[in-house]
Amino acid sequence: MTSVVEDASSTGRMSRREVIQALSGLMLGMFVSILASTIVANALPRIIADLGGTQSVYTWIVTTELLAMTATVPLWGKMADLISKKLLIQLSLSLFVAGSLIAGFTPNVGILILSRVVQGVGAGGMTALALIVMAAMIPPRELGRYSGVFGAVFGVATIAGPLIGGVLVDTSWLGWRWTFLVGVPFSLAAIFLLQRTLHLPAQPRRQVSIDWLGAFLITAGVSDLLIWSTLAGTQFDWASWSTAAFVAGGVILLGLAVLVESRAPEPIIPLSIFRNRTVTLAIVASTLVGVAMFGGTVFLSQYFQFSLGKTPTVAGLMSLPMIFGLLVSSTVAGQLITKYGRWKAYLVAGAVIMVAGMLLLSRIGSGTTVVTVSIYMAVLGIGVGMLMQNLVLAAQNDVPAAELGASTSSVTFFRSMGGAIGVSALGAVLANRVTTLFQEKFPNLPATGGGAEVPDITKLPPEIKAVIADIYGQATADLFLVGAPIAALAVIAVLFIKEKPLHTLSGDERAAQERMVSH
Repeated sequence: MTSVVEDASSTGRMSRREVIQALSGLMLGMFVSILASTIVANALPRIIADLGGTQSVYTWIVTTELLAMTATVPLWGKMADLISKKLLIQLSLSLFVAGSLIAGFTPNVGILILSRVVQGVGAGGMTALALIVMAAMIPPRELGRYSGVFGAVFGVATIAGPLIGGVLVDTSWLGWRWTFLVGVPFSLAAIFLLQRTLHLPAQPRRQVSIDWLGAFLITAGVSDLLIWSTLAGTQFDWASWSTAAFVAGGVILLGLAVLVESRAPEPIIPLSIFRNRTVTLAIVASTLVGVAMFGGTVFLSQYFQFSLGKTPTVAGLMSLPMIFGLLVSSTVAGQLITKYGRWKAYLVAGAVIMVAGMLLLSRIGSGTTVVTVSIYMAVLGIGVGMLMQNLVLAAQNDVPAAELGASTSSVTFFRSMGGAIGVSALGAVLANRVTTLFQEKFPNLPATGGGAEVPDITKLPPEIKAVIADIYGQATADLFLVGAPIAALAVIAVLFIKEKPLHTLSGDERAAQERMVSH
């Protein structure tokens, strides 16, 4: 190990063997932190029943983790430009372990929601820092080879979560608590691997100045808007005084954040990066990809169980076509980008294919065959896989080395925010659509959706079960029809991104070169 460290330090660049060793720890940590967002999807009914929670708690167990992850990504990214990246990534994994242990042994829903916040803070650090560390180690010209694998890890963790969660819940000697505990040994292994294999050049010592007021205002403003998008349509109407108060509060907080960031010596999100057209358009497209990926996958799991009558485990297995499509497209696109150095064509193709997948899924119903749904899901997975990591690559390639952390975390932040908004807003659309259809079919019975309980279709007579299956099939199809125009905006965004040759120097090498030029 000593010789490896000496070799890295003497050449100034990690060898391919060292990079692969370091990436093993990064990928492991990223997998479990992203997995935490979706692994509870099929376990929630059992968790809520065991802990005595209400329907509103059902949503919050998912959204609090997403909210905490989204809101803290910019802060992690900024600290990566100022403090040891290795130390920060190990700290984020440690926070994730602490949150997972609290969640696994929680006695009630209140502590569970608190633990999900801790998990989210750790997952936000891991999500942003993994990409930042990659950019520090690897030149953009070679990054496609590795970012494709990372995109696959991100997508597989997002989509495989419901499958793993369903298996754990259906296994009698494990149960729902293991949906939280399963990530602990892997996170500890990732910390150990990173300690042994990640050797980044020491950063020059300088006075660290973190804009804590800006961080607070950004976090508060984003949290306000995400809470609004979660509650609107269920706890109060979209057009109401409560909506006006939430939106006004969020806009005021974010307006103050912009004012503070414009004057801070070390802003959390440097406003200068938004003058860069590539970064701005990558952020817009990433937000829309987040809506498509998170919003789509969360509600497909519900469709499989309520409309097609599948068990949690089978519902999880049915997500495999999307995983396969995402894995293949992100890996192949990454390899081709490394080989030929061209990347824009994959962004445009991915955006178009993503929209096609959303439109195809808007045609599903209770009578759709498993094969047909699988093909539609594979199309969506292929589109998302070609887009997700390559948007980060485009942004990283077009900024100075000193802004790699801020630009990377900004793209990641807005993608996560798009996902959180997608889950909240599309979930409200789905609930309202189910309520409307339920009242049409059963005018004399209380409606589902909103704050009402979701029916247990396993205990209903066949004729009632068939009607409810049709309701959820139609509502889910309408959900994707609403999401398709949102995804189509990503096509417009990537069309206007200007393709530039990929750098042949790593982030650390570019930083050293820029310091020499400045002196």
